[in-house]
Amino acid sequence: MKVNGIWYEREVEPRQLLVHFLRDELGLTGTKIGCDTSTCGACTVLLNGKSVKSCTVLTVQADGAEITTIEGLDAKELKESFKENFALQCGYCTPGMIVQAHYFLKEHPHPSEEEIREGIHGNICRCTGYQNIIKAIKQVAGGEGHVHG
Repeated sequence: MKVNGIWYEREVEPRQLLVHFLRDELGLTGTKIGCDTSTCGACTVLLNGKSVKSCTVLTVQADGAEITTIEGLDAKELKESFKENFALQCGYCTPGMIVQAHYFLKEHPHPSEEEIREGIHGNICRCTGYQNIIKAIKQVAGGEGHVHG
């Protein structure tokens, strides 16, 4: 598989989850393990350009695929916006949240606040209460003018 632009070939256990491969085999620890049940989204990565929770994907299912983790994501503006808007506290959910927001904004470049909330549904932050996360995503999406409420 190709991860962040680099091809890797490894023999893996058939039941190994992609999140464990990324973290343990490749040392890409930006992809977090939060719940192991696909509830929190801390492990979100892009698989062939689509957002997936890597705790629900077997490594063998990603054979030949292109994976982008937070380390390889070209989302400087989004990362800066999270920082500027204090959209992180403990930071544990932040990598998955940014990957999901990046994917969402690619699909919905001018979302309403309601669409942003729906777009990050499935990614849980236990610290910020989402207001600053929404604000950071809104800023990248074009500012307050595109947001309802």
